[in-house]
Amino acid sequence: MATAPRPRTTTRDPQEIGRRLTRWLDARLPGARVTGVEVPSSNGMSSETLLFGLDHPDAPVRACALRLAADPAAYTVFPVYDMARQHRVMRLVAEHTDVPVPRVLWLEEDPAALGAPFFVMERAQGRVPPDVMPYTYEGNWLHSASDAERRRLEDATVAVLAGLHDRFPAEEAAFLLLPGEGSPLRRHVEAQRAYYAWVVEGLSPSPLIESAFDWLDAHWPADEGPAVLCWGDARIGNIVYDGFEPAAVLDWEMAALGPRELDLGWTVYLHRFFQDLTVSFGQPGLPGFLTRGHIEARYAQLTGHTPRAMEFHTLYAALRHAVVMLRIAYRQLHFGEVRAPEDPDTLILHRASLEAMVRGTYWSGGAS
Repeated sequence: MATAPRPRTTTRDPQEIGRRLTRWLDARLPGARVTGVEVPSSNGMSSETLLFGLDHPDAPVRACALRLAADPAAYTVFPVYDMARQHRVMRLVAEHTDVPVPRVLWLEEDPAALGAPFFVMERAQGRVPPDVMPYTYEGNWLHSASDAERRRLEDATVAVLAGLHDRFPAEEAAFLLLPGEGSPLRRHVEAQRAYYAWVVEGLSPSPLIESAFDWLDAHWPADEGPAVLCWGDARIGNIVYDGFEPAAVLDWEMAALGPRELDLGWTVYLHRFFQDLTVSFGQPGLPGFLTRGHIEARYAQLTGHTPRAMEFHTLYAALRHAVVMLRIAYRQLHFGEVRAPEDPDTLILHRASLEAMVRGTYWSGGAS
């Protein structure tokens, strides 16, 4: 897969973080020792995750994961990292639903300890569908699984969304309502416009992204549906699986109050992103997996709610992903990892898919 070099995700030294973390823990568990600090190969482009062991007779858990706000020196993907918000969401999800989330432990909002706010949680055991190389490529556990095993994983993943949306009391998610005027969906889209403006400030704007925002305005859903707690980054690459069953749902930094379809559209499109990319490089990928039709039907079967305005929400997911990708590409430019193209839209890997969505030909052109 001929892509640009993988962007750097941190400028921090994990061993130094481990030493500082030991000093911080000593105030909570005197004599505690941090062992085996490592950065997982799947570390994302936003908040950082470090894995470590905790050696102490009174330790609440032995295997830990630390979620650390992005390094301000690393040209952050998002302008704000609210670790207390993530910690609160995970705690409430565990309290109100049976969605498997890691047990959250300590929260530290003072950046003095590690250079940025963070929280510590129990490390989940299992396996995650890889992003690099994507699980749609040959040579990984999910691609090698049988159709029946993948369908089991798919149905169990949709059940996670159904359980979250149906069981979490919406009033408990009121703190996630974004500022501004109008419905939760209106506020969500306006927040994305503001994020895009931040990404391109002083840089070349994206005609494609701006045309996609215009498409949203012209195709706004007549009925947005009720607002629920949405996971936000609802994709299988953020789930740890025990076999083919979800064992831990990770990455809640994009959690929001909004229509159910925010999560459903993201789940559908983030798989399509990998599938389309794989096909473009001459491999079949997993064409029968995580199809829009099956996700919608399974979700309706579990909840009684028939997903609505899914072309709107899948395009919105592709648009949001494009803004993030543009920021990551500009980050690579910042660090001298790539050269600036004349057309900023070439920095969006799924340009062709988003263009087809704006034209209204993506789903009619054979995507399922």
